[in-house]
Amino acid sequence: MKWLLWIGGGLVAAVGLMAAIGAMLPVRHHATRRARYKAPADAVYAILAGPPDWRPGVTSYGALPEEGGKRRWWEQDRHGRRVTFELAEARPAERLRVRIADRGLPFGGSWTFEIAPDLEGGSELRVTEDGEVYNVIFRFMARYFLGYTTSIEAYLRDLGAKFGQPVDIEA
Repeated sequence: MKWLLWIGGGLVAAVGLMAAIGAMLPVRHHATRRARYKAPADAVYAILAGPPDWRPGVTSYGALPEEGGKRRWWEQDRHGRRVTFELAEARPAERLRVRIADRGLPFGGSWTFEIAPDLEGGSELRVTEDGEVYNVIFRFMARYFLGYTTSIEAYLRDLGAKFGQPVDIEA
């Protein structure tokens, strides 16, 4: 019976330590990665601006009414989490910025997609996340276990798969 108390106390202490460390970490973070594709910039932009049906992590999605003149939609992931997004900026074949529009999530922020043509007829895509993590436990996990670039790197790899090519991800 005593060992149950030790295990319970250890778990409480571990969660408390994670919360304390998470509270000391900044709410905001900035992360960026880039990859090159054998597709022209307009083709890359068309995929990014279109439906997310090419991304394996998105199980369903749908359009929402515009708000403040901005296009809005939702995406649902494999875990059943639904997130609402809005298009904050769009410059075809150049730049796209998407912002999380949900207020009640433990995270928020935006992703900026910058597309530049390369000399070989392909393009380079740089994805920048300007994120915020509000929950201190989630902030600890994001910083020390998940990493701030994990989602960006998966996205770049998924895009490579859409174009039928492997990608090298660069900082």
